[in-house]
Amino acid sequence: MSGSNSSHPVKNPSALDRPLGLTVHSLPLPGEAEDAVERTVRGRWRLLAVLAVCAAPVVASYFTYYVIRPDGRRSYGALIEPQRPLPAINATGLDGKTAPLTALKGQWLLISVAGGGCAPACERHLYLQRQLRESLGKEKDRMDWVWLVPDAAAVRASLLPALGQATVLQVRGDELGRWLEPAPGHRLEDHLYLVDPLGNLMLRFPAALDTASASQAKRDLDRLMRASGGWDKPGREVR
Repeated sequence: MSGSNSSHPVKNPSALDRPLGLTVHSLPLPGEAEDAVERTVRGRWRLLAVLAVCAAPVVASYFTYYVIRPDGRRSYGALIEPQRPLPAINATGLDGKTAPLTALKGQWLLISVAGGGCAPACERHLYLQRQLRESLGKEKDRMDWVWLVPDAAAVRASLLPALGQATVLQVRGDELGRWLEPAPGHRLEDHLYLVDPLGNLMLRFPAALDTASASQAKRDLDRLMRASGGWDKPGREVR
């Protein structure tokens, strides 16, 4: 028996003689390239338009409050310019849990600063914060009242029953001082501060704020609640 060839026979020998096929992609015509550029530009303009629509309610509310001012009166609080965003510094609650201060974003914040011992001026501010928030009526759920404690002193136990609706956080005083801005000649503890739902420090109430002048602070808060009603709703949301 003759020897056998171990290679596999080519079933279609003529296929080896065929030239390789190369696919040639034609370049776009000048007019087609211009259309592609125009589509890209239109897409970018559409994106900018969407962003502008999203930002418009916020811009309008600030414009209404600070520029138009329908009642023709100046605000009682001092506008902080430029606005200062909430810093990403750690804060510790009464329950011992730690979270960044930025977790407070999503609500209006009425803030006071005082040591845990809470002197009479601190008690007055806590009282005014609670009363101002309650005076907002159905809009009060859009605002939190916050007490920032810049020292390690424990909050007096006698104060705890009155702080049921408050957010009390211990924050390092040096870090807090780099964010809040007291009026010249005053301390952080002398003022109440207002932060908007986007997390920007925007308003500082005078150091002389007391029960007699609280109605003027309330007028500012009422204006802001009305001006922001179209885009800010009760409850904290991720923004």
